[in-house]
Amino acid sequence: MTFRTAAVIGAGTIGLSWTALFAAHGMEVQVSDPRPDLADAVADALEAFAPHLGRTAAELTPRVHLATDVAEAVRTADVVQENGPEDVEFKKDLFTTLVREAPSHALLLSSSSAIPSTAFAAELDDASRVLIGHPFNPPHLIPLVEVVPGERTSAESVERAVEFYRFVGRTPVVERKEIPGFVGNRLQNALSREAIYLVEQGVVSPSELDTVMTNSLGIRWSTVGPFLGSHLGGGPGGYRHMAEHIGKSMKKMWAGLGQPSQDPEQQERLIEAVESAYGSSTYSELAETRDRKQLAVLSALDSAAREEN
Repeated sequence: MTFRTAAVIGAGTIGLSWTALFAAHGMEVQVSDPRPDLADAVADALEAFAPHLGRTAAELTPRVHLATDVAEAVRTADVVQENGPEDVEFKKDLFTTLVREAPSHALLLSSSSAIPSTAFAAELDDASRVLIGHPFNPPHLIPLVEVVPGERTSAESVERAVEFYRFVGRTPVVERKEIPGFVGNRLQNALSREAIYLVEQGVVSPSELDTVMTNSLGIRWSTVGPFLGSHLGGGPGGYRHMAEHIGKSMKKMWAGLGQPSQDPEQQERLIEAVESAYGSSTYSELAETRDRKQLAVLSALDSAAREEN
């Protein structure tokens, strides 16, 4: 299957990132969003993201088109990537339109970060090509895409979704069961919960917590992941040695993990602490620094992979 045309529905942070990625891989991209500044938002995104993808905005701009509505955007699409609000009723209405207006061969993918597709596709006339393609922000940089079929998604659509995301240089992982939040966000939320608790308890500040992560687990997990990290942590005995010798103490630690209160007063204190740590820089400045560092990590990983081969 050749992927020539993509429709991006919803041009927020995620949708704009997808737009640049798809265009950088030679696709014609139709973008639909009711925001009044759509043209400026798309132009700014292409200017900012094109260098990350080894392109210039001048190269990508001719491939990106602004649609007047959803129906126009999807009319000739091989792939539709939806990036609307995390709202089941909104997605039900939108995917009804997508099924009706998109070509019968078009994949209908949702960037939903928490809602499984069965929740909004159960009553569609054709749910066989509806599934989740959940990225991590920003998707033009972070390789992972969680491919999560719904109860009525066809096996062929799952295969085509994997093929598509590989076509645009992503790393798709097919998840065998639907679960709210999928895998990546559940892991992220578990870690975030403990991070918030530690700050609430006065153990560390937000910036100190980030320093702990970026100078330890962040480095480790970007190369090996939790299970392989533990397997290596067990020495020659591997994960078995780790589980048999440290398992009991780990269970005790699990029992002691915190439950943040997040009452309004505590939440406000946390917000103010984060703003105090990072509020002196603009969003653009912080995002540019993040993207530059992430590109450096990706480049290093790519170099290491080439050396292995």
